[in-house]
Amino acid sequence: MKNTLVAGLISAVFALPALAALKEGDAAPDFSTQASIAGKAFAFSLQDALKKGPTVVYFYPSAYTGGCNIQAHTFAVNLDKFTQAGVSVVGVSLDSIERLNAFSADPDYCGGKFPVASDVGGNIAKSYDLAIRQIAAGRKDTRGVDIDHDATERTTFVITPDGKIVATIGGVSPIDNVNKALEIAQSLAARTH
Repeated sequence: MKNTLVAGLISAVFALPALAALKEGDAAPDFSTQASIAGKAFAFSLQDALKKGPTVVYFYPSAYTGGCNIQAHTFAVNLDKFTQAGVSVVGVSLDSIERLNAFSADPDYCGGKFPVASDVGGNIAKSYDLAIRQIAAGRKDTRGVDIDHDATERTTFVITPDGKIVATIGGVSPIDNVNKALEIAQSLAARTH
């Protein structure tokens, strides 16, 4: 009984929304950084992405970790639906571009379908008021490789071409995070048609 109560409390804490994150109506901080798609690094700019339409910017703790693998795969599987809604997707983590080159090309995760951006040092995450936590030394990813960077909280922002945040999604499972982002993307598309 005590273990069940503790487990319930722990899961409730992890289900809390990102309290400090930027909210609906806030201006989304612009950023430019290295990103990778299909294993190839390139210069990503949020401003350039927004010129093409609304953009989902999702922050995740680390490539090649349980929830992040599920979230990336779920975005990849649903990317055609985002594209049909006229919405692009970019993932952001504190991973190095080298780790992201592998992750972006991996058919089990991003599958080369959308870019993942490197935020080494966490300046982009901090500009979105996201918490950064230290990963314990010696922690391994799902490939058995050391995770050598800090992690940001899992939070997704849906941003319109005028640079405004129309939704902040946090405190839900990786799959629900993607589904909520897709629901918002499709409602944006319905408003413009």
